Amino acid sequence: MFSTRRSVPARGLAGLVSIAALLAACTTAPPKPRPVPSPQPKPQPQPQPPIKIPPPVAPVPNGPGQQPPAAPLLTPVGFEALPGWQEDDLRQAWPAYLSSCRALGNKPDWKTPCAAAKLVDTGDGVAIRQYFETYFVPNLVRAADGADTGLITGYYEPMLHGSRKRGGAYQTPLYKVPDDLVTVDLASVYPSLKGMRLRGRLVGKTVVPYGTRAEIERARLPGKELVWVDDPVEAFFLEVQGSGRVELDDSGETVRIAYADQNGHPYKAIGRWLVEQGELTAGQASAQGIKAWIAAHPERRQELLNVNPSYIFFREERLPDPGVGPKGALGVPLSPSRSVAIDPSFLPLGAPIFLSTTEPASEVPVQRLVMGQDTGGAIRGAVRADFFFGFGDQAADNAGRMKQRGQLWVLLPRPATVQASR
Repeated sequence: MFSTRRSVPARGLAGLVSIAALLAACTTAPPKPRPVPSPQPKPQPQPQPPIKIPPPVAPVPNGPGQQPPAAPLLTPVGFEALPGWQEDDLRQAWPAYLSSCRALGNKPDWKTPCAAAKLVDTGDGVAIRQYFETYFVPNLVRAADGADTGLITGYYEPMLHGSRKRGGAYQTPLYKVPDDLVTVDLASVYPSLKGMRLRGRLVGKTVVPYGTRAEIERARLPGKELVWVDDPVEAFFLEVQGSGRVELDDSGETVRIAYADQNGHPYKAIGRWLVEQGELTAGQASAQGIKAWIAAHPERRQELLNVNPSYIFFREERLPDPGVGPKGALGVPLSPSRSVAIDPSFLPLGAPIFLSTTEPASEVPVQRLVMGQDTGGAIRGAVRADFFFGFGDQAADNAGRMKQRGQLWVLLPRPATVQASR
């Protein structure tokens, strides 16, 4: 996910007349639920050896007809509760963590741990582990219904082939942000709507929804073509991934195409639609399975792509170092196998997260520290993550097959733990 497909869509607005109209017109992530308070440990002074934090006392079972209480979103635990924590080579996660500190280091809760990180030997795995155990408390992440497992998917940075000019095989445009796209930050009018944006276009004095994918494909956006590529299906999946590279045949240059904005309509998964239509089974609805279905039904390609009304607009970026990943929503480059996209309505963007899942279409465990450095239109919920596999054919194959169950533990700075859990 990337700050690309990782946007907050909005359906439209019939004038900023009332808060009800605004909420009806805007699609965004749900507000953070208010869980039932549970016993919390007392905050410890810094620095301290790692503390052992027992889980909250289990609630008394409900009587007949009573609803079970909502589980706490975050349950503090000790590091020994993290499966594979001792086996993970944290030296591989350290560069990604330092990138998070560059974005978070001036925030009050992060100043102390990020300042201390500068003194840690990057090649000393024992010192890095001691650092995290000293300055952070792991918190098991639960959904509002109490579930502590959720869906873990994958994404990657694709490579497309294109040209600056239309011609030959290059018939599919990647568009810049159109001039008539209007974005309204609703928090500027109503602070309670922080994080909610309205996208549309002006008709007279009224903001109306911007065109859907089908409408944009029909009308086109002349003059807004960034580049032309040779495969409409790969162009669609570039939107899903949110960022990618394009090798330009007319110049031999490779450029990065990054997310710039979105048309305001919600993301809808075309794989799920194929399953609902009985065209594929759930096990077949991978990126590879979807592409194979399109190849077998070329006459239905646009029908399928139009199921997703969301449309992504791009900007071009230089690619000075091919080994550096694209920037995510946090504003720092993503690290292959150590960055994930999360839902910032539930988890703090940039925080270290311990992930326990399995390899794509496999039971082989994957247990490692990652950083929540990105967001995504399809990444919704507390126990939900999109694993960044990096660039290349192997990354594409892994991301396409990644649809596993997993658990998350978010590591919060010790002084912030009690407040964040509430």
